Amino acid sequence: MKVRTVLLVAAAVVHLAGRAAVELARDGQAKVVIVKQPAATPAEAYAIQELIATLKQITGADFTVQETATEAPRRAIIVGPGPVATACFPEVPFAHLGQEEIVIKTKGNRLLLAGGRPRGTLYAVAQFLQEQCGVRWWTPWASHVPRQPRLRLGKLDVRYQPPFESRDPFWFPAFNKEWAVRNYSNSQSARIPEEMGGCIVYKGFVHTFFPLVPPEEHFATHPEWFSLLQGKRTAERAQLCTTNPQLRDFVVERVKQWLRETPTARIISVSQNDWHGACQCPVCAALDQAEGGQAGTMLDFVNYIAAKIEPEFPQVAVDTLAYQYTRKPPKTIKPRPNVIVRLCSIECNFREPLDHPSNASFAADIRGWAAICNRLYIWDYTTDFAHYVQPHPNWFTLGPNVRFFQQHNVRGLFEQGAYQSYGSEMSELRAWVL
Repeated sequence: MKVRTVLLVAAAVVHLAGRAAVELARDGQAKVVIVKQPAATPAEAYAIQELIATLKQITGADFTVQETATEAPRRAIIVGPGPVATACFPEVPFAHLGQEEIVIKTKGNRLLLAGGRPRGTLYAVAQFLQEQCGVRWWTPWASHVPRQPRLRLGKLDVRYQPPFESRDPFWFPAFNKEWAVRNYSNSQSARIPEEMGGCIVYKGFVHTFFPLVPPEEHFATHPEWFSLLQGKRTAERAQLCTTNPQLRDFVVERVKQWLRETPTARIISVSQNDWHGACQCPVCAALDQAEGGQAGTMLDFVNYIAAKIEPEFPQVAVDTLAYQYTRKPPKTIKPRPNVIVRLCSIECNFREPLDHPSNASFAADIRGWAAICNRLYIWDYTTDFAHYVQPHPNWFTLGPNVRFFQQHNVRGLFEQGAYQSYGSEMSELRAWVL
């Protein structure tokens, strides 16, 4: 997301000296060799191909690749972590870099483009091409690659980690995997394969109550698993009775089954259906009353699931929603460390930024969730869902809202836009900005 560029300038330590530290090309001739580490991952190999192809467009030069585990050439671009990178840049703590953390650094006539795994090196290459070479990938089909037959760099020392661990600009143009990688989206909507760095894999994604417990299969034999509404158990526009002990254990086994079927998943959704109808049975109602709303009852249920699956799936987080009737944070119950809460902004005034007085209730809720969540995600709404082609007056709130989320300890963004096809109002611009 392009607001990240502002954050990068503020967060990264970048020093540019007046004299050139590294000359990459002159008069269309390459002046450096690109070094590939011997144990480079497929994603790092892909990053090298991106670098070669784009530098060719910029300079007209053909850059050669040398794979070595020993000493690097005196003039080199070293791509990825490995023995050569460690030998040439021993001050960089490669083993401790975050999964998407990047390092861009010059020393003598060498340039290091590296990062954590799986996607750090890919992002280091993309960041270098954009910030140092002026490249922009506006859309899957429109880009700006400035011609520079002579390409020189000043001294660089950049270390940066994205402030958001999950970045999903949910607009149709953003579903192109090449565009997504170049613009730092790690959304599974783009179907990014492992050889291009992969993505964050959600299982279920959202509104999973009935997919987990299909009423056509279970209501007849277990009506007590479903909402009690107006004195009657029902599955019609209803939810689950989340305090029922047998239902809880059934959902635990279903979640485990889903995760065994999708071993790459790192997040699984256990979340309410996309309507109201929360259970009004005495047990659920008592917990609602104690916690000041229905979010506490939901979170108590999700915490139970998360605790039960953690021994078998310690790498997986359980995601749920703070949405409509569950938006207000509970009084005492807190999410477990392996629980993600996605707070939804659906009721907000999108013409104004989220710190505007008209959005005061949402601001209060985000502060409340930020105070108790290890991993707070946002489901934000960035288009006119009734008329995708109609101008939507939120152009100047997109950036401020992303900064607002970052200031409130949000760790994941889902920016829902016109996701079904091309042709909506300013979709390419909004995808790039977000």
